[in-house]
Amino acid sequence: MSQTTAKKILLNAFDMNCVGHINHGLWTHPRDQSHRFNELSYWTELAQTLEQGLFDGLFLADITGVYDVYQNGIDLTLKESIQLPSHDPSTLISAMALVTQNLSFGVTVNLSYEQPYQFARRFASLDHLTQGRLGWNIVTGYLDSAERLIGQKDLRDHDARYDQAEEFLQLCYQYWEGSWENDALRKDKQQRIFTDPNKVHSINHQGQYYQSQGVFQVAPSLQRTPTLFQAGASPKGLQFATRHAECIFIGGDQPEKIRQQVNKIRLQATQQDRDEDAIKIFVGITVVVAETHELAQQRLAEYRQYASPEAGLAHYASSVGIDLAKFADDEAIPYQKSNSIASVNEKFKEQRISKNDLKAQHVLGGRYPLIVGSATEVAEYLIELLDQTGIDGFNLTRTVAPESHNDFIRLVIPELQQRGRYKTEYATGSLRNKLFAQGDHLAASHPANQFRCRPHNNTATLKIIEEISA
Repeated sequence: MSQTTAKKILLNAFDMNCVGHINHGLWTHPRDQSHRFNELSYWTELAQTLEQGLFDGLFLADITGVYDVYQNGIDLTLKESIQLPSHDPSTLISAMALVTQNLSFGVTVNLSYEQPYQFARRFASLDHLTQGRLGWNIVTGYLDSAERLIGQKDLRDHDARYDQAEEFLQLCYQYWEGSWENDALRKDKQQRIFTDPNKVHSINHQGQYYQSQGVFQVAPSLQRTPTLFQAGASPKGLQFATRHAECIFIGGDQPEKIRQQVNKIRLQATQQDRDEDAIKIFVGITVVVAETHELAQQRLAEYRQYASPEAGLAHYASSVGIDLAKFADDEAIPYQKSNSIASVNEKFKEQRISKNDLKAQHVLGGRYPLIVGSATEVAEYLIELLDQTGIDGFNLTRTVAPESHNDFIRLVIPELQQRGRYKTEYATGSLRNKLFAQGDHLAASHPANQFRCRPHNNTATLKIIEEISA
């Protein structure tokens, strides 16, 4: 594969509006600044750093609820700040957009606890303010603690959550794509017509989960629909993701298994009448890099002194819905059906896994693949993994903040660029256009297309608008 035709690596920083996100315990490191997560300057500085490194985006995870499965409580969660406290990620976007020009922002929102209209209005507004640099990571939730917080008794069945998500998306598409025509805004001061009433249309949705009637309050943003991210890996989740998502996050540290998952995603996309290249696939990674291999190993040893594998187990326990504290270190953990993250839980069916095995995977408190080495070693590994598996890029988690991102940008990015595998400048336009180079709007093959409004003279809509404004 020549440098001129080789696929360039896409790269997101993976973070969360909290202290302990993926690699737990490292908040105790003397150089770590993640305790500043509640300061706006922490995030604006990060955004500027990532843009200097030409990162495609900052992807912000989020949860509703707390991790209370391990030891049947939250003591360790509180002590180690395992995504607690955590703040709303959408509150950060406008400030970071103000200090950057090209960095995009993926924001996780759990649709199970949102009303479609209020959510769609908020995200359309953010897409305006970021000039089309917004993505939505669609999640349906998996924590019983979240249900109790919002006054519900039990978590809805895993597959039923996706049925609700399907209708949620269809209604959002009607708001974003179906209410306003592209040229509805005239801003004609002489004629005193800001918006052409004939080009704004009422939504009338009567579904199983949601009902909505009226005109969407937000005129079309640059992307109309924010770029759509998803991470479903269960059969139902993958069907949903390959139907709707433009970017899919997958896990895995074995190239062959990653390649199989990539092929499965591409095949399912074509089965849903989408192009196999209509989805960008990302793998989560943790990187410890230094000037030499030996220095990188020393850095890893230093970080391990502060990391908490047990905190990683507590996080993992809520992901699978099993209290891992009740098992001996070398005891095989039995499979138990739960409503939590199905793809993670299935691993207990497929292989013998003990707490010792999990602790070995969580040496830095997180279970993402850990890549340790010199800049050359890391760059070559990422390129090889991309070429072997067919993925499109990586979600890079932080270890010690902000030095881990600084080290990656200072050392790894130039190595990737020298090999022709990473951009040297940003493309223009929205997040969607930067990723696909096919314009700012969703492709015609995307299911949102059926909800797009078609230009026509709608006198009934004019009457509705007049009644609303009266």
